[in-house]
Amino acid sequence: MLAITQKTYGGPEVLETVEVDRPRPGAGEVLVRVAATAVNAADWKVRSGLIRELGDPPFTLGFDVSGVVEELGPGTTRFQLGAEVHGMVLGRFGAYAEYVVVQEVALAAKPATLDHVRAAALPTAALTAWQALADLRPGQRVLVHAAAGGVGHLAVQIAKSRGAHVVGTARGSNHEFLSDIGADELIDYTTTDFATAVQNIDVVLDLVGGEYGSRSLPVLAPGGRLIDAQGDDAEADPRYRRHYVVPSGTGLEEITAAVERGELRVEIDQVMSLSEVAKAHQLSESGRVRGKIVLIPWNPPR
Repeated sequence: MLAITQKTYGGPEVLETVEVDRPRPGAGEVLVRVAATAVNAADWKVRSGLIRELGDPPFTLGFDVSGVVEELGPGTTRFQLGAEVHGMVLGRFGAYAEYVVVQEVALAAKPATLDHVRAAALPTAALTAWQALADLRPGQRVLVHAAAGGVGHLAVQIAKSRGAHVVGTARGSNHEFLSDIGADELIDYTTTDFATAVQNIDVVLDLVGGEYGSRSLPVLAPGGRLIDAQGDDAEADPRYRRHYVVPSGTGLEEITAAVERGELRVEIDQVMSLSEVAKAHQLSESGRVRGKIVLIPWNPPR
């Protein structure tokens, strides 16, 4: 099968297409024929060496997958051959490939109302927002940084569906889009310092990182919390919590229910071939993506 791999850390140019053996599922795993995968910030951070949890190259990226179950490993019971599924992949062999092995517990049935492109865009981004905002209460004020991004636009909708008042930071060109999906207040970070424009925030969801942490602390209300999903500079503050997404088929089933209730929709910025993966990473790193970039393999299942 074809897969994208890298032999060293570096820029998008280190990504290359190779021919490798098709993997076989082990106990509790299924083999999925990839119909689509998506680009997350973690992808290019791992590629460049900013994150090194996969160990040294070579490895294949791709944390999101939507596709068709092709083979069942020992002890799997949730899905039948031919089932359409989506979920998160963890490990050195990701979904930038024609086939990928996934733990059954990390998968859910693909929402019937979504095609594979949109289903592939959901798992990592939606689970990140869903889990980070799990304790949100109706009436709380939430500030989402990078509100138009892959995680951000889903966080806006999830917070709104949970009864929050939602403030977002985003370029002015994205304000109409964010208003349409539920944002109550919007701040153009290119012209306005959010710290002077908003106060009494119960939850800040930082999807930018770096100095956005310390800059966000003064806008918190008494008892407020800073939830950091990117890695910022406020970790010494007692109001700070670092959030890491956890793969969860059960969580994806809850997200599917929200999609089917019309509470959640995923925005697709571009659909590209895996042969264009380097360009896709360049776009993702630019920070100018609205929603998600989705990649489809060379010969996707029909």
